[in-house]
Amino acid sequence: MNDKSQYTLWQILGIWFMAGAPMWILGWVAYPALSAGLAPMDAGLLRIKLFTVGLIWQFVLSMIILYREEGNIRLGTISRRFWLNHPKSARSGETKKALWWWLIPLILLVAALEIGLRSTLVDVWTTIFPFFAEPEGYDMAAMFTPELRAQMVGAWGLLALFAVSALFNTFLGEEFLFRGVLLPKMEGVFGKWDWVANGILFSLYHLHQPWGILATLPADLIFAFSGKRFRSNWFPIILHSGQSVFFLFLILGLVLGLA
Repeated sequence: MNDKSQYTLWQILGIWFMAGAPMWILGWVAYPALSAGLAPMDAGLLRIKLFTVGLIWQFVLSMIILYREEGNIRLGTISRRFWLNHPKSARSGETKKALWWWLIPLILLVAALEIGLRSTLVDVWTTIFPFFAEPEGYDMAAMFTPELRAQMVGAWGLLALFAVSALFNTFLGEEFLFRGVLLPKMEGVFGKWDWVANGILFSLYHLHQPWGILATLPADLIFAFSGKRFRSNWFPIILHSGQSVFFLFLILGLVLGLA
């Protein structure tokens, strides 16, 4: 398969399934079995560890697909195939570094959606589909009670775990797979609406935490749109990584005893 070829619908769905199935199994089979009887802190850490394994698998899957298509996984090949380049004008196709300034309003828009709409959309979604409501013991907020926050002081291993999880969550895992592997090769099936299909597939992939599927959709569409519009997947990587940066600073503050 050469770089210009487009995926078929079955190839797109197959890659989506291969990325999602391990996360669904880890979230709904492995986690309940392994977390029984654990304290909230230990259960929360277990969930992060399990999902980190699934995210690392997405990176490995991306590299396997890249090697099958290109015959190598060199940095130059990754950069070209995954659109890891300066943004390009949609009209001329020419590289324009000034387009990086679009990140500012896009970051603000994603933040506004997360702060202003997320809880409402979760409520709407789980009202329509009550079987998607978050089960007891799955809320990561249980890790951040005052009692448990005190246990995080000096826990540098916890910070390292969050850093590795964040790296594969919003960069090497999900973004490499969905925006790097899939987005450039979905136009053949979905035409100019390939970014819409990509955003929807990315939201639906989150069946391991289905209560947030609708809540994440607006931001997921922005991630996909920015990658397609500017022909640069650094845009969705940066936009998606905002949440990771926030949590890393939060955990750092807790580890240092500042929060």
